[in-house]
Amino acid sequence: MSDSIHMPFLARNLTVKASPDAQLVGLSGMVVGETRRTIAIDVNGETKTLAKNVIEFTLDNEGDLIQGAMVCQRPEDRIHRNYRRN
Repeated sequence: MSDSIHMPFLARNLTVKASPDAQLVGLSGMVVGETRRTIAIDVNGETKTLAKNVIEFTLDNEGDLIQGAMVCQRPEDRIHRNYRRN
């Protein structure tokens, strides 16, 4: 797991790589907001709100896959949290 999980997600490009909802897979856009349980991304001028716990995603086309369920806390809490390294 990279250190990008500790960095703010705002203004970064998010790409959904896996989800039980097949319509979300491949969705990509710039992160415009984040709450404890959701991430809002701008997709071609339209804001889409995604539940964190049902997606796996990458940021800025990095190779590391982030499991949304692992980052279900407030952004300011996530930055200081310690995560297990695989």
